[in-house]
Amino acid sequence: MAIKKKRRLGIKIDMTPMVDIAFLLLIFYMSTTQFKPPEAKAVTLPVSHSQIQLPDKDIINVTVTKKDSIFVDFLQKEKIVIDGNEMTTTVRKYAEADPGTVSSIINRARAMNIRALIVIKADKDASFGVMNDVMNSMKENNLTRFLIITNNESEAAQKAKAGA
Repeated sequence: MAIKKKRRLGIKIDMTPMVDIAFLLLIFYMSTTQFKPPEAKAVTLPVSHSQIQLPDKDIINVTVTKKDSIFVDFLQKEKIVIDGNEMTTTVRKYAEADPGTVSSIINRARAMNIRALIVIKADKDASFGVMNDVMNSMKENNLTRFLIITNNESEAAQKAKAGA
């Protein structure tokens, strides 16, 4: 007597719920991630050996380009009305300045946030005269605490090796 084998049934797994969850997670992580804020102008920073971590907030950026243009950007809290409700939001403000007016723009920004740290990003090809004028203007207005941002030389060497 021959034994009949049971016929094997195919298994089908519905992948739709898994794909839905994957997309929901992707959307969640994309919407909650904080991206680096856009810079006023891109600059090539000089190289040094110092390493200081900058805070993520409370920063006033002063950018000096190689064409000696000066830009100041900072965060400012503004009140807006949505559907009759008044809300406070943070808006990034950009201002173009010259060596004589940069300190007044910084003072206005510091009036809104007294804890703000002044950070100067100067292009390595920016002229010394413009940087000197900016620092003298800040000194005349009692803005004597600021940081000048540079690239770390070990990181720059690694990037150069990776690019070569």
